[in-house]
Amino acid sequence: MSASATPGAVPAATGTVTTAVPARLDRLPWSRWHWMIVIGLGTVWILDGLEVTTVGNIAGRLSEEGSGLPITSAQVTGIAAALYVAGACAGALFFGWLTDRYGRRKLFMITLAVYLVSTALTALSFSPWWFFVFRFFTGFGIGGEYAAINSAIDELIPSKYRGRVDLIINGSYWLGAIGGALLSVVMLNTDIFPKDLGWRLTFALGVVLGLVILLVRRHVPESPRWQFIHGQGEEAEALVSSVERGIEEERGEPLPPPDREITIQQRKSIGFGLIARTVFGRYPKRATLGLALFIGQAFLYNAITFGFGAILTTFFDVPTGKTGYYFAVIAAGNFMGPLLLGKLFDTVGRRIMISSTYLLSGILLFGTAWLFDQGSLDAVTMTACWCVVLFFASAGASSAYLTVSEVFPMETRAMAIAFFYALGTAAGGISGPLVFADLTESGVVGDTVLAFQIGAGLMCAAGLVAVFLAVNAERRSLEDIATPLSAVEKESPSSAPGM
Repeated sequence: MSASATPGAVPAATGTVTTAVPARLDRLPWSRWHWMIVIGLGTVWILDGLEVTTVGNIAGRLSEEGSGLPITSAQVTGIAAALYVAGACAGALFFGWLTDRYGRRKLFMITLAVYLVSTALTALSFSPWWFFVFRFFTGFGIGGEYAAINSAIDELIPSKYRGRVDLIINGSYWLGAIGGALLSVVMLNTDIFPKDLGWRLTFALGVVLGLVILLVRRHVPESPRWQFIHGQGEEAEALVSSVERGIEEERGEPLPPPDREITIQQRKSIGFGLIARTVFGRYPKRATLGLALFIGQAFLYNAITFGFGAILTTFFDVPTGKTGYYFAVIAAGNFMGPLLLGKLFDTVGRRIMISSTYLLSGILLFGTAWLFDQGSLDAVTMTACWCVVLFFASAGASSAYLTVSEVFPMETRAMAIAFFYALGTAAGGISGPLVFADLTESGVVGDTVLAFQIGAGLMCAAGLVAVFLAVNAERRSLEDIATPLSAVEKESPSSAPGM
């Protein structure tokens, strides 16, 4: 089939298919269909933000006598936080493998269901062990979401918009964080709810929000890119044709023809051995980049997100019922970063923006640590410093997910996201909360300064790695950035191994 022919999927030989589906998806203008994808898939990060922030802010209340749960604040921000992240790592790997094997759509429905059930059972906690178990399984569901959702988003969004959309969607986590912070203010008000009820209702609200998202998500389709590789070429063709017709009706004009095709050998699944050889053997520099980005942001974010409320109460005597106001401010700064800087990742470019956001956030955090050590900060100015630091850090952290999603071949995408998320988060996200809980609980300024400096150092190190290894993936087709393993012909020399 020539590039100018009527787009479709035509069998080239037994077991092979020639298709223009990727080019057809990439040349689509922004439409109502894309908004449906963003709302159906992206809103899950709001749930994650709500979950993590709520637990961080209610830690002090849970540890108080009369909460109905005999647990300490350090156990909530340390053990429970680490178990949540450990669950997310395990869930990412488990569901990531299933996502590449059985499709994006099946798994992003299942992972949300796991989250909903686990959160509901967390609300019923009567003992620390019960709370710990279901924090793990809540993370298990959320971790699966990271793999299924990011792979689906990047495969459905046109290349022109992929960077900003991915960043803003991942950054929407902080809308949930704002909601969780403000919600905790209300739920922890004992004039409204008893000590043993308010925190339970907070988790219950997460379940309600998740059910709403589940209803919206029913309308999100399978990735056509996944379909045509896994023997569902006719389904991919029908789906893309339907989307094209809807957009042409919406705009009142025909779409331009696609500019390329690709011929692939269809297959049902990819083994772990081939995935590992591809990621680490064929693309070692990209693998190093992914690890550096994830470890840096995971330590910073998991440590601070779970521990910021403890810093306010320990060092600035902020009442537990008021910490939500402060956290809402830094959460807003976090969301504004991807929102305002996201477009630059598609225009200025990935390498410059990834490296600069990591380096700037690390340098600013070193400055914050120095001011805190000098006793120059109070609760308000500390929050202001964190707001500026995280404005840049949030854009950088979101770009980590974008990077590992787009720089590896289609067949390994969900598993690559899962692997780098799990390994980076295990290194920074599990150790982060455990170390940070011990350092902040000590009440010694120097201990908390050390935690800040570790996070800042890792962010700066990741930024330097990005200076040399980041891939210029902006406005390029996913198949051009990394040729699918199933491709019969390579489309571009830019996808050569080693980068």
